[in-house]
Amino acid sequence: MSLATAKRFTIAEYHRLIELGFFREDDRVELIRGEIVQMAAKGTSHSVCSTRLYRELFKLVAEKAIIRGQEPIIIADDSEPEPDLVIVQNRPDDYLEAHPSPSDVLLVIEISNSTLKYDQDVKLSLYAEAGIYDYWIFNLVDNYLECYGEPYQHLQGKFGYRRKVIYLPNESVHLPYFPDLVLDLSKVFPG
Repeated sequence: MSLATAKRFTIAEYHRLIELGFFREDDRVELIRGEIVQMAAKGTSHSVCSTRLYRELFKLVAEKAIIRGQEPIIIADDSEPEPDLVIVQNRPDDYLEAHPSPSDVLLVIEISNSTLKYDQDVKLSLYAEAGIYDYWIFNLVDNYLECYGEPYQHLQGKFGYRRKVIYLPNESVHLPYFPDLVLDLSKVFPG
């Protein structure tokens, strides 16, 4: 008896499926390690956190970088995640030629409640393997910010981050690459 194997897609094949109308405009999917993954629906706490975070980051970062919300970043040939927010380097074309790649990324941010384990395991490993230096998870389950930095490869071949720091909702955190910019978390966390 043979085991069935799932079809893994490249970014090019994934884009072709989009062009062919395989997905509807309102389908929330992303490509992770060759698999087309359905993104979870957003609850109100996720939406409020996202709105507040976007507002605060936009005020802080201004013209120093580009803030993108739920827009693709290209990782390797088989992953095109759409993080909740990403801060990327300024580029004259605003990434019209191509979505940002890991070398463009200054910070990836996920806002997590129902997707917490996925963001802590699958996405964390993906971003670390890509060499993305800073990854934040707004953990709405435990109500704190998880800041990861310094990607590395475990002896077993898996990827992770050497550094993890937790910030509580009443604290402030410095933005990576912009040490003079401080995000007041009390203005971001819902409730």
